[in-house]
Amino acid sequence: MSMDFNKIVNKMLKKWWKVLFKEDIFEIIDPEKKSKYQNKVDKLIYRLRSEWIIINLKAGVYIIPDLEDREMNIVDLTDKYYLKLLKKYITFYVWSSYYISWNKSLEIHNKDFSVPEKVFIINRNINKKIKFLNYEIIFKTISCKKSSSNSPLLSGSTWKSNINLYSRFSKLSTKKTIESIDFKISCLELALVESAIISDSNNPFDITLINKTIKKYKKVLNKEIFYEIWKYKYIMSFNRLKELSKNIDKDLYSIFLDIIKKNWGLFIGEWLRGV
Repeated sequence: MSMDFNKIVNKMLKKWWKVLFKEDIFEIIDPEKKSKYQNKVDKLIYRLRSEWIIINLKAGVYIIPDLEDREMNIVDLTDKYYLKLLKKYITFYVWSSYYISWNKSLEIHNKDFSVPEKVFIINRNINKKIKFLNYEIIFKTISCKKSSSNSPLLSGSTWKSNINLYSRFSKLSTKKTIESIDFKISCLELALVESAIISDSNNPFDITLINKTIKKYKKVLNKEIFYEIWKYKYIMSFNRLKELSKNIDKDLYSIFLDIIKKNWGLFIGEWLRGV
């Protein structure tokens, strides 16, 4: 680890993202990340922080600050760099095999790019929760039970092993660019269905957002995608969407009703629908 301090700083300043993990700093000075250099890396990070070359956002997470960042508190700094931090975590853990799901995805479709308290990252293999300040990035897998009839939701089938739905639903994702950063999110139809989930992890169930989306996009929603989603999951969501669409768009209401009937008429009572 013979690289001098100025060379290390110059390499760091070339990082376009301006968000670094401790592993990135380690890699700059020793690509093999030998454990014998760990103490020297810690000392280097201390010096980088003391000279304001980096600012610590949380343990092992740093930004390369602009001049005005030195006067900002940690909350405002996190808000400023949130999108880059989110992309950094996504790339670090799942690379490009993901999509943003649930409420935040639907908000993005509605041009709401505000920082969410929770954001769900659907992926193939990882279930992990990352917390910083009041924010959470939640990596989550998604699955359903496979039945003997090859139709996972049909009643009266013999349930077999779980099947991972990432490969099926990732085909329904779309790319959105926010502040020059590309993210993959659920397509509009999948986001609408996901947002009708009621659970502790997706709290609150935002009826206002769902109603707004239905009213705004009712004529452009792809009905075939709803039928594709139904094959695997979210029958309770379709029950809620049926109720919410009843007085907004009769065509959509009929589609959601038909989907429920195809699922052997699995109607859910209002106390379970949450509407």
